[in-house]
Amino acid sequence: MRFWLIVFFLIPSISVAESRPKIGLVLSGGGAKGAAHIGVLKVLEKHNIPVDYIAGTSIGSYVGGLYALGYNADEVEAIMLKTNFDKGYSDYIPRAQLQYEDKQLRDKYNIPVRIGYSDGRFKMPSGLLLGQYALQVLKNSIGEIGELDSFDQLPIPYRAVATDISTSKATILSTGSLSQAIKASSTVPGALEPIEIDGHLLVDGGITNNMPIDVVKSMGADIIIAVDIGSSLIDQENIQSTVDVLDQLSNILTINTTNKQKELLTKKDILIRPKIDDIDTMDFSKLEDALVLGEDAANDNLGELQKLSVSDTEYQAYLAKKQNIREQWTEQLGKPVTAIQYNNQSLINENYIAQHFNIKEGNVVNKEQLEEAIQAVYALDRFEFVNAEFIDTPEGRTVVLTTKEKSWGPDYLLFGFSWQGNFTSHSIVSFDFSYLLTDITPTGGTLKNELSLGWETFVGTEFYQPFDENYNSFARLALSYEENKYAEYKGSVRYARPELTDSSFLSKTGIGYHYTDYGISEIGLLAQYGELQFHDSSLGLEVDYYSYGGYITLGYDNLNSINFPTQGNKIELTITARKDFYTKEIFGSDTDNNLSIEFDWRGAFGLGNHTFVGIASAAALLNQSDFSVRLTELGGFLNLSGFQKDALIGVNKAFAAAVYQYDLGREVPGGTGLPLYAGTSLEAGNVWGINENVSPKELITSGSFYLGTDTDFGPAVIGLGYATSFNFDTEDQITLFFSLGKNW
Repeated sequence: MRFWLIVFFLIPSISVAESRPKIGLVLSGGGAKGAAHIGVLKVLEKHNIPVDYIAGTSIGSYVGGLYALGYNADEVEAIMLKTNFDKGYSDYIPRAQLQYEDKQLRDKYNIPVRIGYSDGRFKMPSGLLLGQYALQVLKNSIGEIGELDSFDQLPIPYRAVATDISTSKATILSTGSLSQAIKASSTVPGALEPIEIDGHLLVDGGITNNMPIDVVKSMGADIIIAVDIGSSLIDQENIQSTVDVLDQLSNILTINTTNKQKELLTKKDILIRPKIDDIDTMDFSKLEDALVLGEDAANDNLGELQKLSVSDTEYQAYLAKKQNIREQWTEQLGKPVTAIQYNNQSLINENYIAQHFNIKEGNVVNKEQLEEAIQAVYALDRFEFVNAEFIDTPEGRTVVLTTKEKSWGPDYLLFGFSWQGNFTSHSIVSFDFSYLLTDITPTGGTLKNELSLGWETFVGTEFYQPFDENYNSFARLALSYEENKYAEYKGSVRYARPELTDSSFLSKTGIGYHYTDYGISEIGLLAQYGELQFHDSSLGLEVDYYSYGGYITLGYDNLNSINFPTQGNKIELTITARKDFYTKEIFGSDTDNNLSIEFDWRGAFGLGNHTFVGIASAAALLNQSDFSVRLTELGGFLNLSGFQKDALIGVNKAFAAAVYQYDLGREVPGGTGLPLYAGTSLEAGNVWGINENVSPKELITSGSFYLGTDTDFGPAVIGLGYATSFNFDTEDQITLFFSLGKNW
């Protein structure tokens, strides 16, 4: 009896629902202004106005997609306000997540450009940004919903509009991955890489249809509510730069498409235009302001909107239907993964990818775990694009991981730069170039060709070959020519001519093992032939030498920044045994058996804006003669800051420093959000010759105060360094120094 009573009372509301006109919601693109759409949704919900269809472009596709999933306006607001949209405008893989070898490569080649050369031409990506993190931002908002046969399966039938960049035609996305559809609709051409869906290269739909009224009409809507948040044209007096002209061209395109769509509106349709012209499309700090303006605009049209209101009973039935469909897809999220498929569009070994994809069969995966797993694969720095999608089946969830190779590879041009000085003597400048050839063997072999020019010169080539499918064990063969100059200094002032020049050819061959992603062990052999030129008039001679020996290297590196670290450690220990032969006797000997030990460590931990960094380095030479070509250097920023870079030369070295650093980048009035650091250091160290006793009493104490920031050319630092004297041959040093680019 109870069942029939429920049916009896529901039949009238169902009949009314079927007879009422279907309402379609159209949400236009407009970047950060998109929160205005949420304000409109709040007013619709407050007045029992149902939405039967949604279509959106760009940010409109984002808000519309969330609402179509069954979230209410308050839930969409909470998701959007806590989303870090700025993260989507960076492709920077955090240093801490890179593999050991990739960390060293990035540190040396610190200029972030993507240029490749292969097939007889230079190559670059088709966008300034690859869009990897833009997709991650969307997936975090939407969750781990599976691919859909049709977006009509959502609580509210939905469409996203993108542009096929190869045909300039609008593309209506109605199936597949919701996050991919929204990303395609939101991909700013030129700024982000186009996204490929079903063989089409897609970018922002605003170019062809910024307010898709026609799309919602074709879905079956009888009445349209269209929300226009597109930018207005820039006044003539405000067009003063190339950027302004480009912005105006973009505005013209979107305004033209919007005006064309407005012609489709009839008297029964409602157009809402929030007063959001003063909000910049990229200013996501103004989301709450845009939301209020959207709510105000909807209330300004409340008289027309209320004509679309339904009774409380009918609206509750509408909400119940949406909730029922929402529960159907949310129920899938709690099911375990039953299969993992790899769509590997690269030459990288699939087992290597699987080793880093931290999702296993039997796991129930939430969106945080999915993001972490995708990021672990992307951090291998071998792919242009990494994505994972779910396919739901009666048996469970299948995860499909897609990895796409870099389109500008497999050969890459890398660039590095550094410039260090103290405003009183010759600056030390270095330009670094590398031509890196990857995947030259079926098992991931690489060939790295390098050139460094400046005060010192380096030319080298290295072949690196992994042995196993997980790329853990490897062999390397390296050949190089290097010219090291050891200058004569008076205090922190360097004379123009070097005191000693060491020019040498070196060959190394070794085998090694990555015991973690961040650690390496290597053992190998080396041979060297070189020439020493003594420029000091008291010696005035040239000596050839050759040597052979072996080395062992142990390294670990999970430091999150080589420049301004806040967490992690970078440790390296190298032990080398050599036998050196000289063509002339130097200080009574023409041979030398020696054992050198080199140790470097840098570690950091941060507490809020406060960071504490420890630095230590040491070099020791155990040899049989009174002379050695095996020299070590000390001096420079955070390396006895009172001295010019490499001002102190010896065969033995000891150095330690304690650094305090404060991140004040977002506290500077009018700041741009760039990290700006204020730091101070206490340092102690010295170098010693072969016949000198290493004594703590001879340590030079030093310190610094500095300001620094990260730039596209690496860190930029300016500061004041101080170093005390320890004997009558040196003086206290006070140095105003600067550094741009890598400073190690």
